[in-house]
Amino acid sequence: MADDLGYGDLSFTGQEKFQTPNIDKLARDGIFFTQHYSGSTVCAPSRSSLMTGLHTGHTFIRGNKEIEPEGQYPLDSTVVTIAERLKEAGYVTGAFGKWGLGYPLSEGNPNNQGFDEFYGYNCQRIGHNYYPYHMWNNETKEIIEGNKVKNTNVYGPEIIHQKALSFIEKNKDNPFFMYYPSIIPHAELAAPEEYIDKFRGKLLPEKEYKGVDEGPGYKNGGYGSQKDTHAAFAAMMYILDEQVGEIRKKVEDMGIAENTIILFTSDNGPHQEGGADPDYFNSNAQFRGYKRDLYEGGIRVPLIASWKGKIKPNITSDHVSAFWDFFPTACDIAWIDKPENIDGISFLPELLGKPQKKHEYLYWEFHEHGGKQAVRLGDWKGVRLNMSENPDSSIELYNLALDPDEKNNVAEQNPEVVKKISHIMEKEHTPSKEFSFKYEMN
Repeated sequence: MADDLGYGDLSFTGQEKFQTPNIDKLARDGIFFTQHYSGSTVCAPSRSSLMTGLHTGHTFIRGNKEIEPEGQYPLDSTVVTIAERLKEAGYVTGAFGKWGLGYPLSEGNPNNQGFDEFYGYNCQRIGHNYYPYHMWNNETKEIIEGNKVKNTNVYGPEIIHQKALSFIEKNKDNPFFMYYPSIIPHAELAAPEEYIDKFRGKLLPEKEYKGVDEGPGYKNGGYGSQKDTHAAFAAMMYILDEQVGEIRKKVEDMGIAENTIILFTSDNGPHQEGGADPDYFNSNAQFRGYKRDLYEGGIRVPLIASWKGKIKPNITSDHVSAFWDFFPTACDIAWIDKPENIDGISFLPELLGKPQKKHEYLYWEFHEHGGKQAVRLGDWKGVRLNMSENPDSSIELYNLALDPDEKNNVAEQNPEVVKKISHIMEKEHTPSKEFSFKYEMN
């Protein structure tokens, strides 16, 4: 799972500024879902939805809520994650990258949520930085000597990647579930010089970003300066693509390709922070909106699945799916029972070319920027904004079949559709003590 990768950030979905050959090949060798959605439009709730099979009206974590000095508000002990379910079924479970669902040693820590092994950033704020002072190895804080003070000798994504490859090699003879939430390409624009140099001077006009290079925010969430932001972003995408290729090669080399399904996606749409320039790269393709929007650009993300000998190659699917579908899909693949009362629908039949059950609708809510809700109902998309000021604010309505970039609000012409969507919004939102539309406005 990439971090803030937009629908248009892959060459096979239209990216023209750089190429992603390994991810493109993954799509050619499997199935690409054109109408897949993330769990939310920011990190933590999207990941909570993926892990729990529940949309943001039901899942436990519904926003990015910081816990000082490090970490985010934790998942509760009552929450059941897909890692817990697979571990109970005999799978070895590992997570490598950015967690964001519970501060170190809390109940939400990955080792307390079903993962046998974790390596990476516990905290998504510290995950903004690519040359961190420390990483978490399970519940042990490991100081990275090469990054002390202002040194930038150890690239965070590289050491995470090596741990992930090692996990595959160690468990090639065991059933395993590896969750790899990369920090690329979110937040500060940083990569080893050898990669940036591949693109320097080729993505003009360049854009310089003046960021945080000292003080309390340095390597603690502040975005570092970057003279060549376009080249740096392309370099980060190059690294991500190479890492996807290396994972596939490792699976092949271990002789387990025919027994391993690989999925690739992103946690939400492209961000605009730290010098990022999604408009230059057309990162959200034709879609309206960015990260923190519930328009398509904020939540429609690529989904690729490849499974040698099981999924036919070079398939494109228009099945409408979302992050909360992963839990039941994984349960079906592993031949284990799904929990009751989750929101997801297994898309395993679609992967295998069999008749596929469809969602009646998809639902999202988001607690920043005044509070927002969205519903996808067939080809209709309803979006409600400014809920903190008015919980019954008007609903915008778009016909995605005719207007995928959501330019034409047709709510006035379709009052019955708006009424249906309003009822869904009311029904699917359940109160949360920690995450409410009012809370984020205070």
